[in-house]
Amino acid sequence: MPPHRALIIGVAGQDGSYLAEFLLAKGYAVYGMVRGAPAERYERLEHVRDELELLQGDLLDQSSLESVLKQTSPTEVYNLAAPSFVPTSWTQPALTSEFIAIGVTRLLEAMRNVNPGIRFYQASSSEMFGRAKNAPQNEETPFSPRSPYGAAKVYAHHLTTNYRERYDMFAVSGILYNHESPRRGLEFVTRKVTDGVAQIKLGKKDELRMGSMDALRDWGFAGDYVRAMWLMLQQRVPDDYVIATGKAQSVEDLVATAFEYVGLEWKRYVVIDEKFVRPSEEYVLVGDPTKAMKELGWTRDISFDQLIRMMIDADIKRHGG
Repeated sequence: MPPHRALIIGVAGQDGSYLAEFLLAKGYAVYGMVRGAPAERYERLEHVRDELELLQGDLLDQSSLESVLKQTSPTEVYNLAAPSFVPTSWTQPALTSEFIAIGVTRLLEAMRNVNPGIRFYQASSSEMFGRAKNAPQNEETPFSPRSPYGAAKVYAHHLTTNYRERYDMFAVSGILYNHESPRRGLEFVTRKVTDGVAQIKLGKKDELRMGSMDALRDWGFAGDYVRAMWLMLQQRVPDDYVIATGKAQSVEDLVATAFEYVGLEWKRYVVIDEKFVRPSEEYVLVGDPTKAMKELGWTRDISFDQLIRMMIDADIKRHGG
């Protein structure tokens, strides 16, 4: 049995697929927990499907979690499972809370019962800061969530800390800011833009309908961020870290960069549609990754411009270009 065995909860998502790739390249035995049947097709995992083992389990069912832990005997567990599109948490607040808040409770209890020596990573989020009073935010910034998603993530974050302190478990949280990739869902603004630009370039669309262009985000590459997750579990002492680029980009920056890459003037194609316009934000979510850079030795490899180009190339290819 390989000395390093990782169980990824939420392996079929964007982050889970990049983390699985990363760990496989390091020689890990990688197991993924999925809610559906393991034999189903999981698009983001198809290229590594033969190298990992999928098992069925559910964060709503603690007995299934204990069963998966016993079957896989992991040395590391990464909890990346959550409905990640924040607006959806307002239409499904109870379900969001069940998966994120109560789900991590069941998972930590399952680990404590089966093997409290497992190293545990919890996916926290910049959405926990919500209406932060200052920017950039770091590990000491008070949480002020402004969505059911953010509030549930705060609970899960604090509970992870509680289990670390109460039971001496190696449990850490990564407070990750927006991280994108060609595997990002089309409901996210980054993919909406890169997919739209790809179709315009190929002559399949003639406009891109957008909302507010002045909203600011701290955008990085998902592949860089999963490396930070792994680094957190390799430390001697468990701790929590902000993972971010430290630079805020506006939606207009995103749009301009995308159109410039394909040689088009964005103002000719972008239409502001009132149905997509949200109220102006009173806060800026941008992270300070100083601690992670100093203590973990983490740096990002992919710049904002490189990220957008990567996503457009993938979307053009997907549309037959």
